[in-house]
Amino acid sequence: MSAVSVAILTENDTQLPVLRARVESTAIARTVLSHLGLPAGSSDPVLRQIQDLKVEVVLVEIDAANPERGAAAIELLHNSTNGLAIFALGTMSQPMAIVAVMRAGACEYLDCDGGTSTLLEAFTRHSTRRQKMQRTSANARVSTFVNAKAGAGATTLAVNTATLLQQAQGSVALVDFAPLGNAQLHLNVRPNFGLTDALQNMHRLDAAMLENLMTPCVAGLHLLAGPQQPMLEAPTPAELARLFDHLVSSYRHVVVDCSSRLDIAVRLIADLSNRVLLVAQPDLVCFWSAKQVRPFLTDGAPSEKISLVLNRYKKIPGFSDEDMEKATASKIFWKVPNQHTAVAPAIEKGTPVVLQEGLEVSKAIRGLAAELSRGEVMGNGPSKGSTPAKESGLRRFFVSPLRAGN
Repeated sequence: MSAVSVAILTENDTQLPVLRARVESTAIARTVLSHLGLPAGSSDPVLRQIQDLKVEVVLVEIDAANPERGAAAIELLHNSTNGLAIFALGTMSQPMAIVAVMRAGACEYLDCDGGTSTLLEAFTRHSTRRQKMQRTSANARVSTFVNAKAGAGATTLAVNTATLLQQAQGSVALVDFAPLGNAQLHLNVRPNFGLTDALQNMHRLDAAMLENLMTPCVAGLHLLAGPQQPMLEAPTPAELARLFDHLVSSYRHVVVDCSSRLDIAVRLIADLSNRVLLVAQPDLVCFWSAKQVRPFLTDGAPSEKISLVLNRYKKIPGFSDEDMEKATASKIFWKVPNQHTAVAPAIEKGTPVVLQEGLEVSKAIRGLAAELSRGEVMGNGPSKGSTPAKESGLRRFFVSPLRAGN
């Protein structure tokens, strides 16, 4: 088990060596930063140091004479960093201060006079939680659907793919990041809560709260419904990173519908995804749009995780698969045939079309879902053992606290 990296923040200079000695004596933690003073604002250099040093746990000593300052510092740390455990050290004789500190974002409140054994127990609990999260999130996959051009079918493919993954493997979350969420219409549900609520309560979001914000759908699929009014502000990188940390820790598959949304949030979501599926129809206008959208999603850098899905596919005379890939600067990952007479009524009824067996479009999306559920993404092409798109006709990364803060 690797040592827990710890930062110590206190306003008492005589306590710095004492706390360092206690941390080192636990034998499972090491001090990587000891700082005299508490952060006072989002631009405080100590926040950047904590990120640069990849700190896992911050010990914040609470001054009994002014616990409000300690609570404010903890809230700042909690809101400005991602995945950071905050331990408060203070007197046990001030219950209101303890409540304020825990509400601010501390996950442990420890007796400042408790000695090494108290720290050892807290670090052990943290290590256990860390190992459990690593085991849980090791298999979590994030697949994101983005339209190359409005109306290309990203929402339809996302809803139906998520439905199939839920049927086959369970523990699937569908997250609606469209400018106006309409995945709920495809699933015939009326959410009480959704993405907007999650983002507004990010400071206190945990696994239990996330589950309560989900809307149960067909086969047990969980929908984090999209906004019902245009969002005035895009979520911050830190908020998105924290949200996705919770999602991949709670579900086996996360399917994200970005629909036709194109902003800095979608670029970060693409960064957080295992696979980004750029949905295009086989026409020249859509191909032109796909070629413009791809570098936006990658911020100009090459990315093997972004692939093309041809929806409502039909052969263009004199235009080969190679021509399509050249026109879009993207490898073809899958093809979904045009079966509008079946898909349109299914959307109107709020019933995923893949629940109708025997349809060619259902078979194609079933193959797409199976491909996404396979192992790690290997290059632009399909995984080993799959059928290449042009032959058959059908065919993790997390933002670090440092990067999230940029």
